[in-house]
Amino acid sequence: MKITNLLTMAIGAFFLSAATNAQNTFQKEEFKQWAQTPPMGWNSWDCYGPTVEEHEVKANADYMAKELKKFGWEYVVVDIRWFVENDKAGGYNQTDPRYVIDQYGRYLPAVNRFPSAKDGQGFKPLADYIHKKGLKFGIHIMRGIPKKAVEEKMPIKEANGITADQIYSTALQCEWLRDNYTVVADKPGAQEYYNSIFELYAQWGVDFIKIDDLSRPYHEGEINLIRSAIDKCGRKIVLSTSPGETPISAAPHVSTHANMWRMVDDVWDTWPHITHLMDVAQKWYPYIAPGTWPDCDMIPLGRISIRGERGNDRMTRLTKDEQYTLITFFNIFKSPLFFGGDLPSNDAFTLSLLTNKEVVKMHNESTAVKQLFQKDGKIAVTSKNAKDGSVYLALFNISDKDSQKVSVNLSDLGISGTAEVLNMWTGEKSKLNSKEIGADLRPHASVLYQLKSKK
Repeated sequence: MKITNLLTMAIGAFFLSAATNAQNTFQKEEFKQWAQTPPMGWNSWDCYGPTVEEHEVKANADYMAKELKKFGWEYVVVDIRWFVENDKAGGYNQTDPRYVIDQYGRYLPAVNRFPSAKDGQGFKPLADYIHKKGLKFGIHIMRGIPKKAVEEKMPIKEANGITADQIYSTALQCEWLRDNYTVVADKPGAQEYYNSIFELYAQWGVDFIKIDDLSRPYHEGEINLIRSAIDKCGRKIVLSTSPGETPISAAPHVSTHANMWRMVDDVWDTWPHITHLMDVAQKWYPYIAPGTWPDCDMIPLGRISIRGERGNDRMTRLTKDEQYTLITFFNIFKSPLFFGGDLPSNDAFTLSLLTNKEVVKMHNESTAVKQLFQKDGKIAVTSKNAKDGSVYLALFNISDKDSQKVSVNLSDLGISGTAEVLNMWTGEKSKLNSKEIGADLRPHASVLYQLKSKK
C-alpha cells in the first residue's frame, strides 16, 4: 500500500512538474508575440537628449498619428532621465541632480517637465493621451537601483522589510551615468525591486521599455530579473536592451529574453557610424526572427540635436545618398525603426523615407534575410516575401572614392528566366532578361529592388 501511494505521488509530482514547466515555457515564449514585426516609432534621444518635455512628446505623437501611423509607426518613447528636474544636454553626472523618487525607491517623472504627472499620477496621463491616438507609449530607464534609494535605505515594496542598501553593489556600475548601482541578482529583494518598478510602469500604461547599460558587459542576471518582472506585471511591455555592442556569445540568451537588442553603440549622422554598423551586423543575420530583433539603433535623420548630445541643432549631416543607404539597410535588415529626429520639423524628403509603402511592406513581411557578400566596398543583402513570391535585393557601394558597379547573379537569388524589377525608392519598373542584376553606384550610394520571377 505504501509503495502504491508513493508511486501515485511520484506520478502526480511528475505531471505537475511537467505542467509547470510547460506553463513557464509558454510564459517565456509569449513575449515574442508582442513584436512579431520589428517595432517602429519615435525616440526623443537624438533631438532632445535628457531634456525632453511633455509638450514636445505630444507634438511628436500628434505628427505620428497624422502622418505615420497608417504606415505602421506606433511607439512614442521618452528617453533618458525623465526623473531629473534640472538635467541639461551635453553632459551627465552634475553635482546636484534633483531626482524625483517615491518611497519605494522608484523614479517618477519630473513635474516641471511633465506637468500631467502631478499628484502622483506619473506617466499615466501622457500614456492615455498617446493611447487615445491609437499609438503606444514607451520609456527609457537605466539598469539597477537608484543610488538615492540605497543611501536613504528605502524599503523595497513587498520585500518583507528588505531595503535598497541590501541588494546593491558598486561593482560594474555604469561608467558614463552614475544615477544607479548594480542590483545583485541573487540577493533576496532583487526580484521584488524589479517587480515593483514594472508594476508601476504597467499602472502607467507603458507599452515599451528601453533599458540602458545591459549589453556591455552583458548583465545576464539583471536581464533575467527584468524579463521575469515584465512577465508578472500583467501588461505586454516590449523589451529593448541597450546599448551595444551586445556580445555575439550572448545571442542565445538575449534572443530568448528580449524583443530587441543593440548591436553597436549610438549611431549618429556620420558615415563611419554606418559602415561600422554594417560590419558588426554581419554576425547577427541568423538571429533575425519574429519577436526578437537585432537593433541597428535610432535613425539619426531629420532635425536632430535640438538639445542633444552630439553637436548643435541641425538637420542630419548625412547626404541624400547616405540617408538612402542608412534607411535601406535598416529596412532590409529588419531592424526595429525608431526615428531620432524631431518629427514636426521633417521636410518632405525626410518624410518620404518613412512612408514608402513598398519598403514598409518589405520591412514587415520579408523573411530569410541574408548577406550575399561584403567585400571591396560592395555589399549585397537579400530577403524574400513568401506572401507574394517576390525577392528583395539591396546593393551598396560603401567605398569613399570610386563609383563602381555592384551586381549579383540571379541564380543566387533563386530566380531563373525573366524577372520584373521595381526600384523601390524611385518607383521605376523594368524587365530583366540577363543573368545578373546590378547598378552603377556613386560612393556611399545604394539601390533597393523588388524582383518577381516570370517564367
